[in-house]
Amino acid sequence: MSRQINQPSNQIKLTNVSLVRLKKGKKRFEIACYKNKVLEWRSGIETDLDEVLQIPNVFLNVSKGQTAPAAELAKAFGKDRPLNDIILEILNKGELQVGEKERAAQMDRVHHEVVGIVASKLVDPRTKRVYTTGMIEKALDMLSSQAHQGAGDKSSSTAGGSGTGTPATGEDAEAKPRAKEHNWTGVVTTKSAKSQALEAMKALIAHQPIPVSRARMRLRITCSTNVLKQAVKAPAAAKGADTEGEHKTPGTVKDKILSYVEQVDTQDVLGSEWEVVGFVEPGAFKGLSDFVGNETKGQGRVEVLDMAVTHED
Repeated sequence: MSRQINQPSNQIKLTNVSLVRLKKGKKRFEIACYKNKVLEWRSGIETDLDEVLQIPNVFLNVSKGQTAPAAELAKAFGKDRPLNDIILEILNKGELQVGEKERAAQMDRVHHEVVGIVASKLVDPRTKRVYTTGMIEKALDMLSSQAHQGAGDKSSSTAGGSGTGTPATGEDAEAKPRAKEHNWTGVVTTKSAKSQALEAMKALIAHQPIPVSRARMRLRITCSTNVLKQAVKAPAAAKGADTEGEHKTPGTVKDKILSYVEQVDTQDVLGSEWEVVGFVEPGAFKGLSDFVGNETKGQGRVEVLDMAVTHED
């Protein structure tokens, strides 16, 4: 005759669980959530808290089923703080605990997303063609290896030194602020793929393990012909400089707009509007937009036709 072991009816078995942990007031508090739901909540995809939480309670240790006493919660989060507010604070600010397989899968997913974004935004400056994701991946691996090797060499030299820095002497003894270095050490799961892709692009452009540049934007700039020949107002600093040095005219509105355009595709006058379509470096886009907005006083506009123009085989 088979025997069946009955579980207590009030015992809740936590399966398929993800923990979110927050340290506050020298205590560690945890909540039990469903897997994948925490990230959906933080990104705004999931808005129903009941779909995120396995149990609407705060624990000191979820695996042991040890709930947090009310006195501990009051001490850490404040007296008379509603439990729901405490849960939301832990959910929004706490550290998501995931297993090794989950972490590896998430890392792999972010890595592929970062490489894909970078590959779509960078081109070979000579041919204007995109690189394959494999080439971008290899270039980032080279940068990551160099960064880790450089960090190791730096720590070794620090350990082998005297421990006190000696300032440089001589003509160049003045301390100069260092320019920000763009290094790439690999993807992490704590930042968005978009922000990491931007960091990766800056590092690739700065170090050039392979020849790369940002893919140019294709823009349409339109402006009333009434303002095209108007002189550009010189900045106050420039006016002051003219008294000491050679006077330089800032040029017309049309000249200034064309100075932002790296390559003109088409240029025409349609009625009372002048229109130019051309390619602009992404870094110049904001300056161009601000100039058109300020100088034309609403009589000009900048339209993005293509965020990243590339040539593919």
